[in-house]
Amino acid sequence: MKTYSTEQIRNVVLMGNTKSGKTTLAEAMMMEGKVIDRRGTVEAKNTVCDNTEIEQLYQRSIYPTLFYTEFMDHKLNFIDTPGSDDFIGGLISAFKVADSGVMIVNAQQGVEVGTEIFSRYAEQHRKPLILAVNQLDHEKANWETTLDSLHECFGNKVCPLQFPVSTGADFNSFIDVVSMKEYRFTDDNGAFEVVDIPADLKEKADEMHAALAELAAEADESLMEVFFENGGLKPEEIIKGLVIGFQKCEIMPLLVISGKKDIGVKRMLELITLIAPDPSVTVSKTTSGEIIPCDPKGVPSLYIYKTALEQHLGDVAFFRVMSGKITESMDLINANNDSKERLSAIFAAAGKKREKVTELMAGDMGCTVKLKSAKTGHTLNGNGKDWQFEPIVFPPSKFRTAIKAKSEKDDEKLGEILNRAAAEDPTIVVEYSKELKQIILSGQGEHHINTLKWQINNTHKMEIDLLSPKIPYRETITKMAASSYRHKKQSGGAGQFGEVHLLIEPYIEGAPDNNRFKVDGKDLVLNIKGKDEYIMDWGGKLIYHNCIVGGSIDARFMPAILKGVMEKMEEGPLTGSYARDIKCYIYDGKMHPVDSNEISFKLAGRNAFKDAFKKAGPKIMEPIYIVEVMVPSDCMGDVMSDLQNRRALIEGMSSEKGFQILKARVPLAELNKYSTTLSSLTSGRASFTMNFLEYAQVPSDVQEKLLKEYEEEEKDE
Repeated sequence: MKTYSTEQIRNVVLMGNTKSGKTTLAEAMMMEGKVIDRRGTVEAKNTVCDNTEIEQLYQRSIYPTLFYTEFMDHKLNFIDTPGSDDFIGGLISAFKVADSGVMIVNAQQGVEVGTEIFSRYAEQHRKPLILAVNQLDHEKANWETTLDSLHECFGNKVCPLQFPVSTGADFNSFIDVVSMKEYRFTDDNGAFEVVDIPADLKEKADEMHAALAELAAEADESLMEVFFENGGLKPEEIIKGLVIGFQKCEIMPLLVISGKKDIGVKRMLELITLIAPDPSVTVSKTTSGEIIPCDPKGVPSLYIYKTALEQHLGDVAFFRVMSGKITESMDLINANNDSKERLSAIFAAAGKKREKVTELMAGDMGCTVKLKSAKTGHTLNGNGKDWQFEPIVFPPSKFRTAIKAKSEKDDEKLGEILNRAAAEDPTIVVEYSKELKQIILSGQGEHHINTLKWQINNTHKMEIDLLSPKIPYRETITKMAASSYRHKKQSGGAGQFGEVHLLIEPYIEGAPDNNRFKVDGKDLVLNIKGKDEYIMDWGGKLIYHNCIVGGSIDARFMPAILKGVMEKMEEGPLTGSYARDIKCYIYDGKMHPVDSNEISFKLAGRNAFKDAFKKAGPKIMEPIYIVEVMVPSDCMGDVMSDLQNRRALIEGMSSEKGFQILKARVPLAELNKYSTTLSSLTSGRASFTMNFLEYAQVPSDVQEKLLKEYEEEEKDE
């Protein structure tokens, strides 16, 4: 393969709803560029992009796949992304390294769930989109309905450059209103002839051409002057206006294609080279705020947007050259961990087909193998630069479950598998919770997690269970209480003795310390000799006061009492959950000249604290999340009703582009499998985010239920 200059490169995200035909279209594009010598099909399980066992089983894309095609002396890099929101991480990582996108729209369905969701992400990332209506050869294709749905979704941004002469089995030609010619296809392998527009379609084509010229002119003042002066624009002037409007995300060019029959694919590639931006017009920002142009004469630098483990090859890192020129055998420094990496080989990638190249210029994309410590999101630089490009920001998790190996002997291996999966797909989050005594696995949806389960079962031959995740409750108190405990043990020889009197009260941020209390009807005035403040790892505080006077407890035993209190805060008296926000006063006790030791006072402090806690109006706190749901108006009632059944407190409603946005505070305990329920209620059209807000007291009936469940667990153990 020749080396392509930065201006000859286009980096494009290929996106669309499941079954829109992205993978089939990819085959046609690679065939046009002679990257492959025959087109595979999804049904035959031999496509370049869907090359893993699970993708071939499901007959849909699961992972983002880099491929390229060579066309008109340009190299077009595409990333074929999954069509399900459950695998949105692939799209987000692709947006990091691509400069524009092609949204495939199924002519049978028009705008679908994925079209809406993915276009919102494209808007957030400021990526301009070309729209391509695919499968116009299908008997159920409906051009007019599809066009209407696109206008309804995207408004005046939609800019048709073509329209089909007919649809269904007869679809073999379209009118191109840029060139004002008919493209008529003579076989299913992309062969076509360019002819004059038929007389019966000339009026429609003229109207669309005039509208297109006006839209292109609006993108640039000089073009607007030409438009008014000449009453229209030439094809090259229209293209110029489209380029300007496209890069501002103000125009969405609309094309018609059939990936299956290779109709319109070559013209689409031609228009991508003409309209889509080359990498030289883009800049990237480092974590320190420095702006780095995509300059082929700059310092060599690359950004890894994806890693994968492949059989026979090992670790494969997929990257974009952010600056300079990358060459084979080049040494670079990983700015994220200061390790030295050698690019032993670099490849242009078309799925699992790899072509070895000697160099890649700024803006180009490729892959390399056997890097020592480079991961997704890492930057590799030359010439002493320490650039770290901004990390990919993935959406927060929407689905959580606990995972456990059926056999305990597989625990260590399961941990390795999960860590590897999270490294390859950062939207998989693995948490080893000491508190819950569970491995908590989070992802973008139930299908996302079930796909990982399939991989563990079938690729790694390990049986696992997915369980309901426990909730990280917290325990605290609502009033003051005092208690004492004497630990005494005598069994021949040295015994054990320690007695502790303590008092606890709720800790409230900013409240002054108190030293006057009423205990058992009597006034108690404490002399606070020492105060220590401990911020707990799990949130909240413990304020520990030493109020011992007269030497009733030797100072050397005070750390042991604190240790006992800490142990009980780590395993709360009510449900074994962490305790928080407590002031503790140690004010009296007794020692034995021989039998007192640290273990005695640790146990005495632990049990005195436990007893006082249960008298102090104990409350269980639960994690509350802010949930924002973007829902179509016609599904609003069902979604709101479901949220209210989940103990949600609706905080507000707003609207955005035909969607209603519900904002609610919802207990985490009520969000189990919410993504699955929401998808069912809205036919997959809604999306949501959830972020931790605070801890709040559970209702009394919920607390009673939790206490009973904990008692039963204790009995079982």
